[in-house]
Amino acid sequence: MRKLLFALPALVLLASCGGSSNTAATTTEQTAAEQTGQTYLIDTLTTTVDWKGAHKGGLAPRWGKIGVNLGSISVQNDSISGGEFIVNMASLKVDPASVTEEGKKATDLEGHLKSADFFDVAKAPTAKFVITKVEPYTATAEASLIADPNYLISGNLTLKDKTLNVTFPAKVQVTSDVVTASAKFVIDRSAWGINYKTEGSAENWMISKDVEIGLNLNAKKN
Repeated sequence: MRKLLFALPALVLLASCGGSSNTAATTTEQTAAEQTGQTYLIDTLTTTVDWKGAHKGGLAPRWGKIGVNLGSISVQNDSISGGEFIVNMASLKVDPASVTEEGKKATDLEGHLKSADFFDVAKAPTAKFVITKVEPYTATAEASLIADPNYLISGNLTLKDKTLNVTFPAKVQVTSDVVTASAKFVIDRSAWGINYKTEGSAENWMISKDVEIGLNLNAKKN
């Protein structure tokens, strides 16, 4: 019986995420931030969601990327005011370098992750992230998995048919023509009801609930 990894959106999926201290704060769905100011369109060719996941104890880590279909970021007074983007779940890729066991293939895992066992891409071909709050990052804010964060971003993350609000540090740079942003955070996949077979099954237990998501965003002035 295969005991395959869970992977994201997502947005994207840490071999061992180090426990709840690294998990993004998660709440119920919140009201989207009003997108005021100048609009920057997401560059879908250079914007990606990275993902990393593992079996229990960080064993057999797997990682890869997911593309973004479209999206926009709003900027007012040189700061992000809002935004959203759509993740193309059908574009999910497993990095072949993460599949080293004899007889296993990255393409087989890709198919499994897209199946009803996990993301059910046939029924839920996209995931979505909508910014709900942007505030300056301070030393008292949540621990960051990236260097030199300058913002704390909250947003509604929709996976399959469930939406929850997550908060994470990000490094954002705004110029007159371009917005770039990077972030890395951990989610508990089970909070979105994503389980292999059933929540209490042995197969699901063997897969870590922690999934690391990395955002690499580039947007150009409209």
